[in-house]
Amino acid sequence: MLVRQAANVLDLLEYFAQVKKPSSLAEISAALGWPRSSTFNLLGTLAHRGYVYEPRPRAGFYPTSRWAWLLQGIADPESVPEELCKAVDEVARSTGETVAIAAPSGTSAVLLYVVESPHVVRFTAQLGYQMPIHTTSCGRALLAQYSPAERAAVLKKVRYERFAERSLMDAKQVEAEIKLAVARGWHENIDGYAKDLVGVALPAELRDRCLSIVVGGPTSRMRQSIPQIAATLKRELNRHLAVP
Repeated sequence: MLVRQAANVLDLLEYFAQVKKPSSLAEISAALGWPRSSTFNLLGTLAHRGYVYEPRPRAGFYPTSRWAWLLQGIADPESVPEELCKAVDEVARSTGETVAIAAPSGTSAVLLYVVESPHVVRFTAQLGYQMPIHTTSCGRALLAQYSPAERAAVLKKVRYERFAERSLMDAKQVEAEIKLAVARGWHENIDGYAKDLVGVALPAELRDRCLSIVVGGPTSRMRQSIPQIAATLKRELNRHLAVP
């Protein structure tokens, strides 16, 4: 279910993140395809609450630093562990591929930290990017940390779709793949979420958080080196998350 008012606020923030300059009501309305009256009402509400302002009279609107202050207050208690981010940085340098930290969000895995590959052809992902939890390597690395009852409850809510040729289409297939991955020592996904895309993931062994780390890239570059990539993941996770 999409709540339009909430989506409009997010669309507005993403718009400003892209243009990086004040914009008039007419410019915002045209860029986002909104009626001028709706645009006026939203900007007026945000201005009244201190979230947008006019840097100069009639020069357009721009977000205030109140957003950063608010998000900082939200993010600090549940920030991604610094050592895990360092592990991601090292894996990205070693493999040359896109590396990310994922967390569960219902039937999705959401990316909390991303280092993109420098290659032109790469797995492109941004902070907040969501993928189905059941048919991605990072998602199954999260599900593997659930109790059987917790995992069954999530898989019961999954909408099984044919995202790619090797997508998993029911809970039984997901459970079988998790069991295979545990025995193998890493979670992998080859053409299961998107064509010609490989993912290799491991759970991040933290006491109070359910997170995973994933390396993603094109099949042509990654498929033959999956065991080596998994070994790199294990090495850096052990090095950075080792208990003193």
